[in-house]
Amino acid sequence: MQRSQQRAETPPGHVVVIGGGIAGLAAAHRLVATGLRVTLLEATDRLGGKLMTGEIAGVQVDLGAESMLARRPEAVALAEAVGLGDRLQPPATATASLWTRDALRPMPKGHVMGVPGDPAVLGQVLSPEGLARIAEERDLTPTPVGEDVAVGAYVADRLGREVVDRLVEPLLGGVYAGDAYRISMRAAVPQLFEAVKEGGPLLDGVRRIQERAAARQQTGPVFQGIAGGIGTLPAAVGDAVRAQGGDILTETPVLGLTRTETGWAVRTDTRTIAADGIVLATPAWSAGTLLAAESPAASAELSGVEYASMALVTLAFRRTDIEAYEALRGRSGFLVPPVDGHTIKASTFSSNKWQWVADAAPDLFVLRTSVGRYGEEDHLHREDEELVAVSLRDLAAATGLTARPVDTEVTRWIGGLPQYPVGHLTRVARIRDEVAKLPALRVCGAVYDGVGIPACIASAHRAADEIASEIIATPTLVRGTGSEAGQ
Repeated sequence: MQRSQQRAETPPGHVVVIGGGIAGLAAAHRLVATGLRVTLLEATDRLGGKLMTGEIAGVQVDLGAESMLARRPEAVALAEAVGLGDRLQPPATATASLWTRDALRPMPKGHVMGVPGDPAVLGQVLSPEGLARIAEERDLTPTPVGEDVAVGAYVADRLGREVVDRLVEPLLGGVYAGDAYRISMRAAVPQLFEAVKEGGPLLDGVRRIQERAAARQQTGPVFQGIAGGIGTLPAAVGDAVRAQGGDILTETPVLGLTRTETGWAVRTDTRTIAADGIVLATPAWSAGTLLAAESPAASAELSGVEYASMALVTLAFRRTDIEAYEALRGRSGFLVPPVDGHTIKASTFSSNKWQWVADAAPDLFVLRTSVGRYGEEDHLHREDEELVAVSLRDLAAATGLTARPVDTEVTRWIGGLPQYPVGHLTRVARIRDEVAKLPALRVCGAVYDGVGIPACIASAHRAADEIASEIIATPTLVRGTGSEAGQ
């Protein structure tokens, strides 16, 4: 009998995706395209995880992630696939600054996550002593990296702490809300790790990375947003999943996973759902709890993943109230080195950066600040009014902005960003090795292959493809399981 006839006579396998963030949604979207039945379960009352829109002064804005890397294809391709292609927009300006040494200074060009290829571009950011320290690198003995090394520790050893404290730290912190002296180079900046392993001075390694990038002649924007907000992507993906026959249930926390003779039993607070396959697209602590009975080793590894929390403070001002507008004009925002001792770690000038925000509210100037890093979470326990006040204080010091906002919104992301310390990729490999011992179960999300939107989607596609292949290739896994049991 031909394979197509076999599949026509056999009920399609049923995959349950646990977690309705962008990774879970991308996995569900990938799976329904294979013909498998898909049910996505989300514990909260909304989809999207760290992708979320809201309103300030009547304007829809992102209250979570606001852009996606366009030099990787996964996120842009998913947006196009779910009908958002005509709403993709690059930033209107990408002129970022550093608020360092009591002034807004242009972000140096020609660096890899803050590590320069040419120290000459750092004159406005580093002190003469810092520049002199970089010049000493060629006389230093090689620094071994082994299987992994902390970005900050290695760069400080080669080029001095000032490069790390005033460049690497704010750039890495903007991605991971972490500590550059703990973050894995192999996981967070893999191209730099490979260049370092080739040997030679670090500055030469950065220049090799830049030369290779130039040889690829990549065109188009580095980042993309979506008119109306990146936070509109999850709903569009969810609609596409439903349109292809998938089921999406919100406010449905999963309480337990159990292997059965025919697959898996997924226990929620109201029923038990039978499944042939499982995609776990939840944070590490949740995945660890759900795997505790069936894979204690994977659960233990997942429980060791640490997270950073942060808050976003979104502010709307009347343009007519802003006197010191020159410091804001043409800039997309600024990053703040922790070494300078300020509370905010960054600010994005949304009305400058995104044309759709400016068009939606031409009389307003919308910006946001971020507060909180790994190990510095006391700020998040402050009242909203306090976080607004400290943001306004730092903004006034950085830009001269003294206007009072007409509206404010504070969004807390508790446990929002997994940390990638030295050895993180080895931990991920151990988790995947243990999970692979379970039939038709895979994990995906920001914990494993990168915290950016394209990386999360790629992780989801990998999990979905492996599950689909296993179910389709193994008829015994496809037994026409009912969608519910034990009601």
